[in-house]
Amino acid sequence: MTQLLGAGDGVLDWSRDGLVLTAEQKQHYEREGYLLVRNVVPTYELDRFRKRFQDICEKRVQAPPNMTVMKDITIAKSEFLSGEKAITKVQDFSEDPVLFEYCKYPTIIDIVNDVIGKPGSNLLAMHTMLINKPPDNGKLTSRHPMHQDLQYFPFRPADYICCAWTAMEKINRANGCLVVVPGSHKGQLLPHEYPKWEGGVNKAYHGIQDYDPSMPRIHVEMEAGDTVFFHPLLIHGSGANRTEGFRKAISCHYANDDLCRYVNVEGTTQEEISKEIIDMAKKRFRRYGSNPEDIQVDFADIWRLRAREVNGSRSHL
Repeated sequence: MTQLLGAGDGVLDWSRDGLVLTAEQKQHYEREGYLLVRNVVPTYELDRFRKRFQDICEKRVQAPPNMTVMKDITIAKSEFLSGEKAITKVQDFSEDPVLFEYCKYPTIIDIVNDVIGKPGSNLLAMHTMLINKPPDNGKLTSRHPMHQDLQYFPFRPADYICCAWTAMEKINRANGCLVVVPGSHKGQLLPHEYPKWEGGVNKAYHGIQDYDPSMPRIHVEMEAGDTVFFHPLLIHGSGANRTEGFRKAISCHYANDDLCRYVNVEGTTQEEISKEIIDMAKKRFRRYGSNPEDIQVDFADIWRLRAREVNGSRSHL
């Protein structure tokens, strides 16, 4: 079995400045599990991504077959919302030539290498999203429960996975900014389940079982272009959008392909989510004319299809 490395193995050097980050910034990420960097992505790039999202929503361009276009559970039942206001998220945009430019943005790549690799590390974009958090209608379905992203990933080590999450406009507590529990990435992957919320929960929005709301939390308020980088074990979520407008963010989870490997999640706390995601994939196969019963697919296969190299070459994931 492949030995899975950890951050204390000497591969990552927190004592030296990186390509972009200072040693102090790198140490903040290692200690707290996240780092907010201001003005990473310029406005003109964000405008391109926003226009592309609008074109996808209005069907002026065709969404790639692997892209998932999602609606909030309350919006899905509405007959009055259409276009951009009807869509709360596009997921898996790695085959879209415009949105994927975000994943390849040089400053982001350099910062990610500073925290999960080194210059020249082979990075893969594993999971991509543009989030269009809707105004909450009072049922609080626009919030996202406190969770750990590693719940969804069948690859390790966690220390060599990092999310870049960029605000596309001003994001604050009013419109549902990210909430993080500093230092929580030092713990283990906790059991997750659907929260028992009265207004309902969006598909695959799992939260930590028995989450302790008294844990010290920080609300990460951001301006357009600011980017927060965080560890996949960091406990985080987001509040309801209590404003009249939608709030947008774009993100990518990266893995260091030199060091990460797929793992078997059978018999672990991830087994149920793996079955749910496999079932979602089989429904997509059916929509495109394939009989899902004729296709043997496991959790790692789905991530192999999602992954795309952003620099270097792909060898393991």
